[in-house]
Amino acid sequence: MSCIRFNTPAQRQAMRNHRPAMLTAEEAAALHPAPEVTESKLRRLRLLASDPNPKIREAVASSYNTPVDLFAALAKDPDDGVRGCVAKNEATPCDILRELADDRSETVRGWVAVNYFVPADVMEKLASDRSRTVRSLVKWKASLADEEQAPEGQRAESRPVPVA
Repeated sequence: MSCIRFNTPAQRQAMRNHRPAMLTAEEAAALHPAPEVTESKLRRLRLLASDPNPKIREAVASSYNTPVDLFAALAKDPDDGVRGCVAKNEATPCDILRELADDRSETVRGWVAVNYFVPADVMEKLASDRSRTVRSLVKWKASLADEEQAPEGQRAESRPVPVA
C-alpha cells in the first residue's frame, strides 16, 4: 500500500484558495524587527573575532553589527575566507574596502568588486586587475548598472559575464 496521497482537483483548488497571503519584505521586517545591538553583543563579537576557527571569524566578519576596528583587524586575517566576508559585507567601511582591493587573493578582490558599496575609484582600479575573473566581475556589475539606467523596453536579462 502506498503512502502517497493524491489530492483531487477540488482539494488542490481549496488549498490554493486558503493559502496564507505572502508578505512583502518590508511587512516581514516590520513584524520581525532585528534586536537592538547591545554592549553584550559587541563583547561577543570581539571575543569571537579572535576564535581559532576561521568559520567563527567569518561569522563576525559577516555581521552588520561588527565594529569598525574589528573590520580592520579581520581584513588582515590570514584566512582568505575571513577577508572575503569582510570584503562582501555591505557594512564594511570604504577605507577597508580600498585596502582589500589590493589583497593577494583574487577571491577577496572579487568580493570587493561585487560589493555594492565599494567606491568608484576602487572599481576603476579593479577594472584593470591582474585577474581576469575580477575584471569580469567588474564588467558584470557595470552591466547591471547600465541595465538599470536603460529605458524599460530596452533592458536585457542580466547574466554574469562568462570567464573564458
